Amino acid sequence: MNIPESLRKRARKIKLIAMDVDGVLTAGEIIVLDRGGEIKIWNVKDRLGFHLVHLCGAPIEIAWITGRKSRQVAEQAKEMKIEHLYQGCMKKAPVLASILKKTKLLPEEVVYIGDDLIDIPVFRMVGWSVCPSDACDEVKSAVNYISPIAGGKGIAREVIEIVLKSRGFWDTATRDYR
Repeated sequence: MNIPESLRKRARKIKLIAMDVDGVLTAGEIIVLDRGGEIKIWNVKDRLGFHLVHLCGAPIEIAWITGRKSRQVAEQAKEMKIEHLYQGCMKKAPVLASILKKTKLLPEEVVYIGDDLIDIPVFRMVGWSVCPSDACDEVKSAVNYISPIAGGKGIAREVIEIVLKSRGFWDTATRDYR
């Protein structure tokens, strides 16, 4: 992966990788079952990315901030050791402000990945803002980086890889796979 210097510069500062769930970690499609349950499809590349962050011991935390509330999301967050999970958040900026206060991180130490209008206020708060290729036009106009990857197809993994490589943790994260 050839990472432009402008991205490396932003990524070197990152200590918190925050993101939406539906439309970022999933393609934004939800199958609602007759009995009220739902099915989401998760990308294994993203899952491995979260594992790599923890595996290499990087001082990087992960946050999921989502507008919907789902038992499945809570279960996945627990399984993937996500440090910060906030569900049912229609106003995400105050949630991120709370995380920053709790972790004592600076806004420039945060990357946020989002795909829709609800994410725009958060983009204005962070050092690096990212959206998938299939985000709406207003979102694309509000971010620093438009990924070539669509939502649910590995965009979190791409951002994680850029951060780990830029911060010098990639070789440690991947040494067991070489």
